[in-house]
Amino acid sequence: MAQRGNLMTFRPDIKVVDATIRDGGLVNDFYFSDEFVKNLYRANVKAGVDYMEFGYRADKEMFDTDSFGKWKFSSDDDIREIVGDNNTELKIAIMADVGRCNYKEDIHERSESPVDLIRIATYVNTMPAALEMIEDAHKKGYETTCNIMAISNAKEADIAASLEMLSTSPVDGIYIVDSYGSIFPEQIRQIAEQYMEVGDKSNKFIGIHAHNNQQLAFANTIEACAQGVSYLDATMSGMGRGAGNCPMELLLGFLKNPKYRLFPVIQFIEKNIVPLKEAGTEWGFDIPYLLTGHLNQHPRAAIAAMKEGRKDYSGFYKEIIDKD
Repeated sequence: MAQRGNLMTFRPDIKVVDATIRDGGLVNDFYFSDEFVKNLYRANVKAGVDYMEFGYRADKEMFDTDSFGKWKFSSDDDIREIVGDNNTELKIAIMADVGRCNYKEDIHERSESPVDLIRIATYVNTMPAALEMIEDAHKKGYETTCNIMAISNAKEADIAASLEMLSTSPVDGIYIVDSYGSIFPEQIRQIAEQYMEVGDKSNKFIGIHAHNNQQLAFANTIEACAQGVSYLDATMSGMGRGAGNCPMELLLGFLKNPKYRLFPVIQFIEKNIVPLKEAGTEWGFDIPYLLTGHLNQHPRAAIAAMKEGRKDYSGFYKEIIDKD
């Protein structure tokens, strides 16, 4: 597949999705202040970001509301308190996780909600349930994506079958998700070609959500973009689970569309992310995350090691090799 665009041009089909509250919420159990979220919303509007993902729409019967901040559940009312009528070009997204969302009751009709896009997160083995959620959200009037997680651990045949199922569904877009941060740009190029072939045939856009375990989230995002992937996830200062995600400041500095402005992002990081880090919230590249990414493992062991303050990297490496 030929490369689409070059370093001197911009593609009007590209959309930037801010996932700071949703993926970053996995770092601090979604305890963001309203001031932080309002400032992020304003920064995204000023920066020309296309979508802002507010968090999960998690099932309150499954998850203790006293153990998480409100963006684990991101109710329509809580979103409205931040965006009001959202009379801007920025669209609002939330994530609905298969098996963790009471979508029939908690996701209301689009006409009653400030949300524009429902992002359904699934593994290949739960694709039938994801398709039901896609149908439900589509009938309620939402834009939809299907984010197929942990593809680095999935069989090629299962990914192909999932893409075929999605190609005949009403989903608007399909996401490549490097959940373990284990994929290299050359692999992303091949994966993007596979997804784009399905997307082009079924008139669906393709997106990417990358993790930074091997410091490749930005590289993988722009490599996918070069292959035609158009919805690009990023977070402020890369804030996200474990090693974090593609940093918004790198992505907007790369994209040539004059609608995107880097300065509001830099301002937001200075005034909101720096104090968050100084207060002790931690994320970003470190050796334990590198090692789980290198071994194509879920980062849970690395997250635990970081919380324990472990610096015995060689010992940690031997432990996770034994588990592999």
